[in-house]
Amino acid sequence: MPVKIKSPVPSDIEIAQEAEMLPITKVAEKAGILDEELELHGSYIAKIDYDKVLERLKDKPDGKIITVTAMTPTPLGEGKTVTAFGLGQALARKGLNIINTFREPSKGPTFGIKGGAAGGGYSQALPMEAINLMFTGDIPATETAHNLCAAAIDASILHGKEVGDKNRNPLRIDPLNVSWTYCVDLNARALRDVMVGLGGVANGYPRLAHYDITVATETAAIHDLALGLKDLRERFRRTVVAYTYDGKPVTCEDLGVAGAMTALMIDAIKPNLVQSTEGHPMICHGFPFANVAHGNNSTMANLVALKLADYMVTENGFGVECGYIKFCEVVCRQAKWAGYDIWPDCCVIVATVRALKQHGGAFHLRPGMAYARVKEVAETENLPAVEKGCENLARNIEIARMTGTPVVVAINRFTSDTDKEVELVRKMALDAGAVEAGPCENWAKGGAGALDLADLVLKALETPKKPQSLYEDDASVAEKIELFATKIFGADGTDYAPDAQKKLKMFEELDLRADGKRLTVNMAKTHLSLAHDLNMLGVPRNYKLPIRDIRASVGAGFYYPLCGVFPTMPGLPTKPAFLPVDVDTETGKIVGLF
Repeated sequence: MPVKIKSPVPSDIEIAQEAEMLPITKVAEKAGILDEELELHGSYIAKIDYDKVLERLKDKPDGKIITVTAMTPTPLGEGKTVTAFGLGQALARKGLNIINTFREPSKGPTFGIKGGAAGGGYSQALPMEAINLMFTGDIPATETAHNLCAAAIDASILHGKEVGDKNRNPLRIDPLNVSWTYCVDLNARALRDVMVGLGGVANGYPRLAHYDITVATETAAIHDLALGLKDLRERFRRTVVAYTYDGKPVTCEDLGVAGAMTALMIDAIKPNLVQSTEGHPMICHGFPFANVAHGNNSTMANLVALKLADYMVTENGFGVECGYIKFCEVVCRQAKWAGYDIWPDCCVIVATVRALKQHGGAFHLRPGMAYARVKEVAETENLPAVEKGCENLARNIEIARMTGTPVVVAINRFTSDTDKEVELVRKMALDAGAVEAGPCENWAKGGAGALDLADLVLKALETPKKPQSLYEDDASVAEKIELFATKIFGADGTDYAPDAQKKLKMFEELDLRADGKRLTVNMAKTHLSLAHDLNMLGVPRNYKLPIRDIRASVGAGFYYPLCGVFPTMPGLPTKPAFLPVDVDTETGKIVGLF
């Protein structure tokens, strides 16, 4: 549907607020969702009753899975979300039955540096303000459930089994070995390490505790991976939150909190139906970070979309070695454990000329640094830097091809990109093994700007996928980590810190399992490099991957090795993104949000 803008260079929020949204019932009709399968949240958002949809369409073949990921990101951003949305809009313009699935934005990045995650320009998800802020309350429900468990741990350490019982800490939880954090969905660096229980015995047992941003917690991962209410309850039952003085695991079930956590999230696990700026159906559900967590929208959203649509476009967080590999090795692997056969049919890798220039050494832009400081260099034609930077793109193509999926490179074109630069990227992408490559301009043109990209993707889908996993389920945790380090990150091996080595030994002895399977691995590291260090651009070589810690997210079904040093609770920059955000009290409209 047309969007009318008065200003010459409209902001994302201007475009979003000027768009004429369809009633969500009309969007549901486009998606093939029946009235009785819809739970309205106002006029433009609805929850989907996944049980009813999946039961009604259980005999319908699944649609094709198109994943959209990126080359190794830079602080400039590569436009992965907007490209995924534009591709969906283009496929819809071609009359195809298409649904986009994507993650709900966290308020941390929204009010911090990155900004929102509802697309941009003329390829956005609507209502943009609601999606970027409180939406349907899925994140607050997850946050409350997670903090309820954290409160239960401290209460258990303090109290006896019965009221008045002086036998403290009946579960014998070691206060120095509590793996569960508190959380808040904001960038609050001051809460990374906190002392709790101060002020006397009535306030609890003093111990060092930690905060994570909500979207990096195990509860967020469980929300994202749960395949229904029964599975959600089972995941909380087995979730390990601490260890006893004897080194034995303590679970949510041991604390007696698993049932209440499930009750808090009974509505949160239902996928959310929204629409694009061109009115095609989109499902926004799940919110795990990709560098810390596994970085993909919910499996439930995907299962529903694959039954409703012939084509599903989903976005994998950050680069190929991050969100895309985690989609294959965490999302698809765990779905297979439950009997669902899903695997990407096409992998779209988004690249930008300016990011290739940074990887090629033309300039160095650190997180938080103003683009104005490198703008002239980034926007000046530099074929040698682009060619050098394409080594990174080629390596990402190589990693994606390891999964047996055909690769398309989408060159997210900016006005400063020259024809020679774009053509060089296209040629080098094809030389590196992409089956198709070409530019798109959907930020400025919406679906019309991605029609050529849609043709390339449809052509690539003619090449059959040949699914190939990185490791066998029964491989040890050490073997899985080593394969990630060498095969995916290109390291010569691993280097464990003493604490990580102790954890590795403990986990191998415990042999923790989910659904009877050994846990998969979710590698946590910076997204700004193929290695562990954000300063290692291009294709890092001749290094060992440092493992400083390993955590077990048994409910989520994966181990969580931390590579290098980076926080699981981000901090606000000097000039955070919340500064211009306000409300026009005359109209009630939000202003300054991107």
